[in-house]
Amino acid sequence: MIFKQLVQTNAWLSIASILLELYPDEENNMEGYETVFEKLLMMNPEETDMTIVISNEKDNFDGEKYVNVSGTYNRPKNEDEKFSQAIEFTPWNLWLGMEISKVSLDDFSGLEIIAHCLYEMTFVGFAEEDIQEDLNSLKKTVEDYKMMTEEEKQNNTTSLDELLDELNEEDNENEHL
Repeated sequence: MIFKQLVQTNAWLSIASILLELYPDEENNMEGYETVFEKLLMMNPEETDMTIVISNEKDNFDGEKYVNVSGTYNRPKNEDEKFSQAIEFTPWNLWLGMEISKVSLDDFSGLEIIAHCLYEMTFVGFAEEDIQEDLNSLKKTVEDYKMMTEEEKQNNTTSLDELLDELNEEDNENEHL
């Protein structure tokens, strides 16, 4: 089953109910999700070599459980394509053309799959134009980084340890407020 088929066979009110159950903090964004859902109903799916995979995961950093939505290539062309892919920047017509993995269909209801996919699709924003702008900005940042000298890279980046130390300091300051 492709994602478009799943979208077409479910009503917004049912999806909204599950979306709020899974992501209660998204209550203020429900209008945006509904608009995206309505756009998906009108869009034509584009055939793609990816499958949507939804799985329960445990964060290696803090041990928190979360639902991971990613894509896998059905016919990988290189080593990188053999691994799960982040798909939040993927155009929505490609999402609609993706198969949904059997494991996902077995582990999640259709409504849960739609809700998790909507959340992932709109992680960056509720308009495809905004999402593409952010993607282009990220690509430019990567290109700018590649053009830096080693000294510039060292002056303009932070190590993971430094970042974690800063985050811990902020947490400690916020606890005292």
